Amino acid sequence: MTALASLGSGSRGNGTVVDIGGELILVDCGFTLKQTERRLARLDVRPGDLTAVLVTHEHSDHIGGVAALAHKYAVPVYASFGTMRGARGALRGNVIDSHAPFHVGAVTVNPVIVPHDAREPTQFCFEHDGIKVGVVSDLGHVTPFVCEQFGGCDALLMESNHDVPMLLGGRYPESVKRRISGNLGHLSNEQAAGLLDAVAHDSLQVVVGHVSEQNNHPDLLEAAFEPLRARVETLAFATQDDGADWLEVAPALASRRLAR
Repeated sequence: MTALASLGSGSRGNGTVVDIGGELILVDCGFTLKQTERRLARLDVRPGDLTAVLVTHEHSDHIGGVAALAHKYAVPVYASFGTMRGARGALRGNVIDSHAPFHVGAVTVNPVIVPHDAREPTQFCFEHDGIKVGVVSDLGHVTPFVCEQFGGCDALLMESNHDVPMLLGGRYPESVKRRISGNLGHLSNEQAAGLLDAVAHDSLQVVVGHVSEQNNHPDLLEAAFEPLRARVETLAFATQDDGADWLEVAPALASRRLAR
């Protein structure tokens, strides 16, 4: 089975579980150890069954619980050199080359450099037996490289952080508004819909996450993505508190995509 699920996604913590090639891989862990254990249990995952934790970048909503989880359950950690340095001692583990694929068991992991305000941010694609799963949770704008790397996914978790009018009219300080809306911040609903438009195909299963609780709204998300629903197999939304349940990638769908 290949499947994708979210422990929770937003500014208060992020974590995505990818079940592929017999490996259970957690991408980021921004929750306390107790919260992480509870959220994994909701997905029927035992922390000790995790094969690896991959860290996209050093911001606290992505690394807050990594060290405690890795220490208690002896789970290996992988991150770029810049992420390790940016974490200032909060991370220990395996340094990856962000420009080269590596393996977790039989799974090929392809790091994807993205524009974000961190030291060396890398999102990830996972491939095994003709199936490709992507996780791209934080980026400031959509580049041709990002579209190329996440094209052809069978399942994809992607961010749609904010609605521009809500952000600009909200309570955040102007400096924070500039950071979020800038080229190294987060994707707006419009930008995220543009990314999905670029990679959509009729067997793609999508989870939209990292949705701001202050600067976005479910109705605005629905409006932005509704025109794309007919172009993908599944479109779901992950929340901060509940994440998103398992989204299974059926091998038949992957085979159909590869046959085209």
